[in-house]
Amino acid sequence: MVSVSLFFGALFLASCTPSQAQASKPGALLWGENCVRCHNAPSPSAFSDSQWEVVGKHMRIRASLTADEVDKIVEFLKMAN
Repeated sequence: MVSVSLFFGALFLASCTPSQAQASKPGALLWGENCVRCHNAPSPSAFSDSQWEVVGKHMRIRASLTADEVDKIVEFLKMAN
């Protein structure tokens, strides 16, 4: 539980701005461009599907992602989980 809290805290510290062209990109590419490049994100299997949904909701605001982009990223993480 502590590691999950620390991870969420780390997620809030970093923020990335996506481009308009990202709307049509697949989740894996969005993940690489918006999540992994800003901080050392854990592997998709590090969290459960429901935990990734929470991460997506929190990071949408911090990373200036659209709802569609977050949905694509979370779907990728769930499939890779």
